Amino acid sequence: MNLESLPITSLPEMGEIWQKTLNWQPTNWEENQFQQLYQLILAGNCQLNLTRITEPEEFWEKHLWDSLRGIAPKQVFIPGIEKGKRIIDIGTGAGFPGIPISLVFPNSQVTLLDSTGKKISFIETILSALALNNAKTLLGRAEEIGQQIQHRQQYDLAVIRAVGNVSACAEYSLPLVKKGGLAVIYRGTWTQAENESLEIAVTQLGGVIELIEEFSTPLSNSIRHCLYLRKVANTPISFPRAVGIPSQKPI
Repeated sequence: MNLESLPITSLPEMGEIWQKTLNWQPTNWEENQFQQLYQLILAGNCQLNLTRITEPEEFWEKHLWDSLRGIAPKQVFIPGIEKGKRIIDIGTGAGFPGIPISLVFPNSQVTLLDSTGKKISFIETILSALALNNAKTLLGRAEEIGQQIQHRQQYDLAVIRAVGNVSACAEYSLPLVKKGGLAVIYRGTWTQAENESLEIAVTQLGGVIELIEEFSTPLSNSIRHCLYLRKVANTPISFPRAVGIPSQKPI
């Protein structure tokens, strides 16, 4: 991946906004890592269709800020995450939200799951370039991974962003989470009908809806939602269902 051939485009400095919205600011090292991640994504985008979000401010807001805001309900990072959690990012795509989470929380172990081999290969180059030893890739489908003993109910936290309908997201994520753990579903808009379908799915999957949080992004003032699902009972072995079924026939 040739970074030298790209013009250097700098991310904006957003220390005050980080502080105001997350009660946190990145260190200089984290800022440099974010910048290098941005350059790597721009380079990768020349070969792969990774993201349409490439402008500096939009990238900062929709990839970096959004990734971290999702694990900070009510502007406080999920308790204990700084001490280390086992985290899985389902359908990570270009590495969001998993890579920013792994950068900021080096004591956590982050698994980046995607079903597209080219994206997984690209993410591996990012992890190597950023020397992220606490993150690793996993190639596969969530429906299959959720039935494998080495992954089923093994994670403290599952994050899933922009992957299918909400019931499918719950079915992909909750089987991977330990009892007592948390699944976080990142969404844009949210409706009462979706809320009702989520309640039905979560109950069958061994979870409860702990919080549905609505907030605005700091630059474009876009409405976002995050759904926090607490795992309270073991997920029945019939879930997740076979590949394709959760999206085709939601619970």
